Amino acid sequence: MQQTSCESNQSRRTDFLCETNERNHIKKVVAVLSGKGGVGKSLATSLLAVMMRRKGFKVGVLDADITGPSIPKMFDVKGRVEGNEYGIFPKRTHNDIQIMSINLLLDKADAPVIWRGPIIANTVKQFWTDVIWGDLDYLFIDMPPGTGDVPLTVFQSIPLDGIVIVTSPQDLVSLIVKKAYNMAKEMHIPILGLIENMSYIQCPDCDKRIDIFGKSKVEEAAKEMDLKLLAQLPLDPQISMLSDKGEIEKYDATYLDECINYIENKFRE
Repeated sequence: MQQTSCESNQSRRTDFLCETNERNHIKKVVAVLSGKGGVGKSLATSLLAVMMRRKGFKVGVLDADITGPSIPKMFDVKGRVEGNEYGIFPKRTHNDIQIMSINLLLDKADAPVIWRGPIIANTVKQFWTDVIWGDLDYLFIDMPPGTGDVPLTVFQSIPLDGIVIVTSPQDLVSLIVKKAYNMAKEMHIPILGLIENMSYIQCPDCDKRIDIFGKSKVEEAAKEMDLKLLAQLPLDPQISMLSDKGEIEKYDATYLDECINYIENKFRE
């Protein structure tokens, strides 16, 4: 009997899945992606990791954005990683979040990574197979933008428990989100929901919410695709300041509380 396209896709995804390092025990793997760059995907990944760690979970961040890595900077993680015959040890942040990024393999953090797609994709795969993460409750994967080689490799090679899609008000929301949405659906990856970044600003004087990019369409997009709107993050100068100083772990706003609780409860079901 001829396979349906869904059966065929599911089979191909299972066939390509890779085992993580035998010393790892990773409970949940969540990828954070966007249909385009510049929407704050790395920020969302970092904040999700920080908030989950703050709740007492053991957390890691796999930086899959090989050509534009920003995770080490945001957490002030420097220097080359070390390893032994069993694998590579990720760096640890001030609050014990584990980090693995291409910048931690380079002699200079500002050195460009001028590699072709297959080499980049294979490097990301090795961050899963060769890194000794140990025991983790959550591993968050900061994906590169779009739906190219690396997202496809991650979707096929790493057993994802869910994805979070990040967008912003100035996007062509419906079109951009749908690209990431449709890719996840094609690969049978559960979608946890949407996070809108740069959603508004809060007036420091009157506390009024101002939609500087116009009225957001993210709620309409979420409803159309039957997705949950997990959070709407404001343009907050404190975020930029802490990110530039490598102190993102000090950010203590509550914008993601509902999102974190939802993800935690979702995985308890």
